[in-house]
Amino acid sequence: MSVTIYGIKTCDTVRKARAWLDGHGVAYRFHDFRAEGLERDRLAGWVKAVGWEVLLNKAGTTFRKLPEADRQDIDEPKAMALMLREPTVIKRPVLENGAAVSVGFKPGQYEALFPGS
Repeated sequence: MSVTIYGIKTCDTVRKARAWLDGHGVAYRFHDFRAEGLERDRLAGWVKAVGWEVLLNKAGTTFRKLPEADRQDIDEPKAMALMLREPTVIKRPVLENGAAVSVGFKPGQYEALFPGS
């Protein structure tokens, strides 16, 4: 099963998630969506799997710095356009484990995703 973790390398939560994966011997590929971008189809798959409300990090600095018009009346199409334009508003990390998608990091969450690791 292929594991890919998406985020930005300077994010502390992404660092913690990567350290957990490394410490538990889970092989993965890291995709920095600030440097490598993010495809619309991949984002659409995440939205279908977990919902745009879970993916959009309204508490983050990037979101709070957006113009008021960008933060008002957000629906799925507006959220997707915003996340494609400003991928750092996506809650991190996003982990793909085969067809499963997980957002954020907590050790217990990863222990459930990778039992026995």
